[in-house]
Amino acid sequence: MSKITAIIPTFNEEENIREALESVKFADEIMVVDSFSTDRTLDIVREYTSFIIQREYENSASQKNWAIPQATHEWILLVDADEKVTPELRDEIIETLKNQDSQDVVAHWIYRTNFFMGKQINYSGWQNDKVIRLFRKSKCRYQEKRVHAEIIADGKVGVMKNKLLHYTFKGMDETINKINKYAEWKALDYDKKTGRLSPYHFVLKPMWAFVKHLIIKQGFRDGVPGFTIAKLQSYSIFIRYTKLWLFRQKKHIK
Repeated sequence: MSKITAIIPTFNEEENIREALESVKFADEIMVVDSFSTDRTLDIVREYTSFIIQREYENSASQKNWAIPQATHEWILLVDADEKVTPELRDEIIETLKNQDSQDVVAHWIYRTNFFMGKQINYSGWQNDKVIRLFRKSKCRYQEKRVHAEIIADGKVGVMKNKLLHYTFKGMDETINKINKYAEWKALDYDKKTGRLSPYHFVLKPMWAFVKHLIIKQGFRDGVPGFTIAKLQSYSIFIRYTKLWLFRQKKHIK
């Protein structure tokens, strides 16, 4: 079987990191990419691996692109600290890599089961959530984007049957803070491709996001968490364009 390095990025993840590490113990090597955690994260990590590298966090894609070439093995399994590889997915990965070197597939999509506010989310636009997390380091690289960058693969991309578990909620305050931070990064990404800002950006797009996630994507079937997701999606779009407007005002003043 091709050998594999599991990579886990961390920053103050003492609540989640043990389960993530336990789920990738089958890997030949575990690398943790830490952004100078100040809690017990690294104490827990050292129970599983001594391969710890540290770098100030700029954005997710930059951090991962810096870390990936430092892995020993060609095949990479990248797992966030709030994710967990199920036994079924573990077995599928092992079976897939037994003959992978003789194939031209260089990466694999993995679907995710998302949990939010203590509930599994089955609708709300999250039902088809997937990410490329199993890939060859010599053939793949993350997009140069500040938010939601995906792998650019030089070759064919397969699809795994089993899913990652993703525990995305750590409290409402942290969720709002994350949305605000991502909105600022997205504003910078959107600056060049967004024309003059108008009521379309501040009113219609947020309203459409709410309707899409709650009604069209059937978020109402997820109950209160589904309604909350729809409201947060709407808010994230509104605050993105508000931050873009402020960014442009600042540039104009200069």
